[in-house]
Amino acid sequence: MAPPQSQRSPSPSQPSGKSEVSDLKLQLRQLAGSRAPGTDDLKRDLFKKVISNMTIGIDVSSLFGEMVMCSATSDIVLKKMCYLYVGNYAKGNPELALLTINFLQRDCKDMDPMIRGLALRSLCTLRVENLVEYLVGPLGSGLKDNNSYVRMVAVIGVLKLYHISASTCIDADFPATLKHLMLNDPDTQVVANCLSALQEIWTLESGSSEEAAREREAVHSKPVIYYLLNRIKEFSEWSQCVVLELVAKYVPSDNSEIFDIMNLLEDRLQHANGAVVLATTKVFLHLTLSMADVHQQVYERIKAPLLTQVSSGSPEQSYAILSHLHLLVMRAPYIFSSDYKHFYCQYNEPSYVKKLKLEMLTAVANESNTYEIVTELCEYAANVDIPIARESIRAVGKIALQQYDVNAIVDRLLQFLEMEKDYVTAEALVLVKDLLRKYPQWSQDCIAVVGNISSKNVQEPKAKAALIWMLGEYSQDMNDAPYVLESLVENWDEEHSAEVRLHLLTAVMKCFFKRPPETQKALGAALAAGLADFHQDVHDRALFYYRLLQYKVSVAESVVNPPKQAVSVFADTQNSEVKDRIFDEFNSLSVVYQKPSYMFTDKEHRGILEFSDELGNLSISVESGDSVVPAQRVEENDKDLLLSTTEKDEVRDPGSNGSAYNAPSYDAAISQPLADLALPSTGLTGQAPASSLAIDDLLGLGFPVGTAATPSPPPLNLNPKAVLDPGTFQQKWRQLPISLSEEYSLSPQGIVSLTAPNALLRHMQSHSIQCIASGRQSPNFKFFFFAQKADEASVYLVECIINTSSGKSQINIKADDQSSSQAFSTLFQSALSKFGLP
Repeated sequence: MAPPQSQRSPSPSQPSGKSEVSDLKLQLRQLAGSRAPGTDDLKRDLFKKVISNMTIGIDVSSLFGEMVMCSATSDIVLKKMCYLYVGNYAKGNPELALLTINFLQRDCKDMDPMIRGLALRSLCTLRVENLVEYLVGPLGSGLKDNNSYVRMVAVIGVLKLYHISASTCIDADFPATLKHLMLNDPDTQVVANCLSALQEIWTLESGSSEEAAREREAVHSKPVIYYLLNRIKEFSEWSQCVVLELVAKYVPSDNSEIFDIMNLLEDRLQHANGAVVLATTKVFLHLTLSMADVHQQVYERIKAPLLTQVSSGSPEQSYAILSHLHLLVMRAPYIFSSDYKHFYCQYNEPSYVKKLKLEMLTAVANESNTYEIVTELCEYAANVDIPIARESIRAVGKIALQQYDVNAIVDRLLQFLEMEKDYVTAEALVLVKDLLRKYPQWSQDCIAVVGNISSKNVQEPKAKAALIWMLGEYSQDMNDAPYVLESLVENWDEEHSAEVRLHLLTAVMKCFFKRPPETQKALGAALAAGLADFHQDVHDRALFYYRLLQYKVSVAESVVNPPKQAVSVFADTQNSEVKDRIFDEFNSLSVVYQKPSYMFTDKEHRGILEFSDELGNLSISVESGDSVVPAQRVEENDKDLLLSTTEKDEVRDPGSNGSAYNAPSYDAAISQPLADLALPSTGLTGQAPASSLAIDDLLGLGFPVGTAATPSPPPLNLNPKAVLDPGTFQQKWRQLPISLSEEYSLSPQGIVSLTAPNALLRHMQSHSIQCIASGRQSPNFKFFFFAQKADEASVYLVECIINTSSGKSQINIKADDQSSSQAFSTLFQSALSKFGLP
């Protein structure tokens, strides 16, 4: 049986509700004016209960008056708890905040500097706009206080005041006071706080004030930089980072200044704090960018301190330092090639550190160290950490593609294929495919091993696609290739990966051109299955192959299986412009995330495709070049256009895999005869008669074998002054079907130029294509454009989704006149391709 309620003793962390709050209020009121011995201890216990209740969400704002009255004490612990309570409730209750002003202002004049500082900090933390007049006096006194702690708090308080009311802060001439303190205060923490506050204030003010812009530039002047550098050893570790960040932006007047600064900061590279070492490294790198020889020597100089930091800290710190080393290794791998052993993985390191080290081992590999690195990587292939084992196998393949010791590496990869581990076999198959694309001369050795692998034992889509590619590409050397492909076609419906089905279609076509009699049945079955496939890409490819075969078999062979040259260079996943941008942001999260800061910090990248103020206010020409009106935004209830990359109102079949429309279905009675498709082997060198192919009769498509060339459409002219209101756009977008859907690659310059998205809108407007709405959700930009024919009211609507990571744009076009959609698409892509180019 539970004990009676009266016998329970509720703990502060488990309040009993309103009754306890009432009890607390009564007890606080009794102690408010008491000066008896032990009163402060009783107050502490009550304050702890109040803070505990507040922390778990119970509303104790009714105790505000009693808490303020009980704060009349010299006990710092009580003061801190009272300030915590006041700061929590004052933000949401300006009326209550007004009650605290008197006692906080009184505490700002206390004899104890700790209480003065705490009171001033709490006063600035209230952040109530109608109380800013009460902040100016205490802040002014705090900036002149004899105690450095109070001055330090007052400097940050000025910055808080600026964010509450910038005009009040500027009118009180606080920036000038901060500048004086920065150059004259004996306490370095006060100096560092002044520097941070001034940079933020003047940066925000410089957009509207020329004087603020001049002051901001003055901070980067030689006297200020040298003054801070001469005192840098007096600063705390984090204050040193603030100073060094400023020095990195300084532009010396000559080379002697560069060497003076570097000599002055030489010992900072030996600092125990990794942040100081990275900040110093950034200064050295940026100062010497224009001096190639010295820049290379800087790499040699910073290498040892950074490698030391990697091995002397927590895994999280090691990862941060390694991320910066990774960036440097990618820029100058030859400098780190002799230190490759520092990048060997330790057994107790977390996987994210190991993964980064594997990438660096791949980058530093050269003729002299390839054997040792590959030997080490092969050891990792048997690692119990499967993701790391996969990465190590990929690293071996990447080194092989760099043309270092290919013979030995190919032998290692073939040994991987013989290991009885599914994930090892899967990764090795993908790499062998890439190796054969670059080194066709190794086909005999590779095919001999690959031919022994059963397709039933390969389950991963990429690996199965690689195996199928090899079956089609080297079917003449693999005796069982047609029969393996035929068994895969028979299990078409069981294959869930569209990538595998696409490769299977192509492989069967290639095999047919090399071994027609054995592949004839498999080809017919594959085309029938592909045409009935619900995935749009698979359906389109099957239809494309069918029409090629229908037109001329020899032409189909020249398209699907032409003579190939070895691939010399594989595409880099990150363009050089992005890498340079990341290097410019050295010693920041950009290096850790391996992407420029605009991709994860700008306002436009936050939320679910929020409207950009900058984009929404762009002016669009209507009547003449001088008359402009603001572009209209889509209304709130119409924002569903921007919520997804496909139309919200279109209902698709669940099996459509996200395709824009469903492929036509074919009756089994029609599809079945296609499996018995009779293609004469003699047709490989000439045009096969339509009657022998019998494709038209089987599928009822009725395409003629030879058709006359379609005349080119007339050039499309657009109205440069087109106008369309959002409501009409929304209505048309829902009514019109998609007439054209294409993917297009943007230039690297265009992707970089998207840091200012309104530049794209102005660029497209110059080509008579207007933007009506836009949004963003990293890494995607989404734009809705419209255009109008010059000679009629026909309108084109465009949904353009640009992925900044892949550099691709997905374009969906709807048109009143669908016959001219292709011409408009060509015009649109031409305009898009010129974006960002000089």
